[in-house]
Amino acid sequence: MLNRIFTLSAVALLSSNSAFAQIENGDFEKWNGNTPENWSVIDSGIAVSPSSTQVKAGGLAAEITVNTGSQSNTDFLQTVSVEQGKTYHFAVSLYHTEGKVKARLLVDGYHDYSNNLQTNQWQDIRYSYTATASKDIQVGLRFYDVAGFDGSEVVYVDNFQPTEAGSTPPISSCGDTTTTLTLVTDQYASETSWVLNNSSGNTLFSGSGYDNSTTNTKEMCLTDGDYTFVISDSYGDGICCGTGNGSFTLGANGKTFASGGEFQSSQSFNFTIGNSGTTPPIEPPVVGEYYKSAEGKSGFVLKTALYNIITNHNSQGYSAIWDLAKVADLDSYYEKDGSILDMYSEKPSSGDSTSFTKVTNQCGQYRKEGDCYNREHSFPKSWFGGKVEPMNSDGHHIFATDGYVNSKRSNWPFGEVGTTSYTSSNGSKLGSAKSGLGYSGTVFEPLDEFKGDFARAYFYMATRYENAIATWEGNSINSNAVLDGTNTSVFEPWMLSMLKRWHKNDPVSQKEIDRNQAVFNFQGNRNPFIDHPEFVDAIWSN
Repeated sequence: MLNRIFTLSAVALLSSNSAFAQIENGDFEKWNGNTPENWSVIDSGIAVSPSSTQVKAGGLAAEITVNTGSQSNTDFLQTVSVEQGKTYHFAVSLYHTEGKVKARLLVDGYHDYSNNLQTNQWQDIRYSYTATASKDIQVGLRFYDVAGFDGSEVVYVDNFQPTEAGSTPPISSCGDTTTTLTLVTDQYASETSWVLNNSSGNTLFSGSGYDNSTTNTKEMCLTDGDYTFVISDSYGDGICCGTGNGSFTLGANGKTFASGGEFQSSQSFNFTIGNSGTTPPIEPPVVGEYYKSAEGKSGFVLKTALYNIITNHNSQGYSAIWDLAKVADLDSYYEKDGSILDMYSEKPSSGDSTSFTKVTNQCGQYRKEGDCYNREHSFPKSWFGGKVEPMNSDGHHIFATDGYVNSKRSNWPFGEVGTTSYTSSNGSKLGSAKSGLGYSGTVFEPLDEFKGDFARAYFYMATRYENAIATWEGNSINSNAVLDGTNTSVFEPWMLSMLKRWHKNDPVSQKEIDRNQAVFNFQGNRNPFIDHPEFVDAIWSN
């Protein structure tokens, strides 16, 4: 249920005489065919069915078609028990489609009407009721036609409150797997919708029609099998971060199946419940077995074999990189204090000038080095076209780094600096390329300790995106300076030569080995050049 439901319930507790009635199935998530459970009076002048077309809370609402003008034949009710002297705060959400009928709230008698002229949006009717005796009363709606009624009109009903805690059997009683979706909407929530489909493509659950900037939770009882979760944005800009910090997380039993917030029109995630599905759960591979299909190959044939092994990873979305960073980018190697290990400010042989606490120091605004850390695309996103998945959320080339230093690096190529214009606290530099590099523009040079880390991230990108990287050369001036327009050698000669040198001079560290495993756990693929450093020469020896 939405968090705002709890808020409404809390209002009912402000008075010592307030209490909960037992509106059962007030969120209309339980149905027997076209009959919502616990709604005992459904007159013949209305037709009721479950709908995911317009939903205020959860995955379903009641679609009520009014098909008669006889007012005494349009009741939609259930019976609840109340106690003498107690006050009950009732509310219901309605969505008018044409505005030629209106609804009236019934709570032991008739009370406020809906505004029938407020069409194509949700509205609430509320009434506070004080019981004069302990008894059973009827609660619900009656529908009335107004001028212009053509004999049939749809009104959506949802979120009938209050619902006493425990009055409805909890979803956790399901005998299978309770899977929870938490959706935080942005400032244009009406653009957001989602569906959960089974392996046959049938939609089991869905949601839309949310309020702006709210936290929404939906629990779903799923049997073992394969599923696809699809989240969509009708405007095409996702739910983060241009118009709010929207996000979503779908998971069960401590495992995350889908998460994110930054996407374009839609994003899909495939996952499996139990062991009966066709997709096995991700387990750490035996490294030799993982690369078995690449055995005996060399040159660009080897590169293509590695592409086939590591492609089609399970993209988690850019927002989920925060979760990756708090596991994969922690300092267990230098200060060993659990702070964020930022390769742009880490001093391997002395105390750091800055220190970031995971989550607490996420950016945010920054004015100087040390203010906060953010998510650095070491292979800049402008080079592959912007917020394009899966590159935009690929954890093998995204690292937690100081926000201010990251902004200084911008989308300049990595390189070796001759004349310095900026130096970070650990000695990373921005400036003009040194003579003899083979490139004369502005470059950013990381510390020697981490040059191999970045080189192997670049070799990963050249391999994982072999199917697309040849088209990226023209995306920006800097991508043109780095990429050669092929999917084989990939890099301009000066860049390839430097990356190979960095790879050789800064061998794979334990930090990289651990991070490679963390990213594998996160998205399901590995960086071959960390597992097998010899692959670099085997592919690019010439």
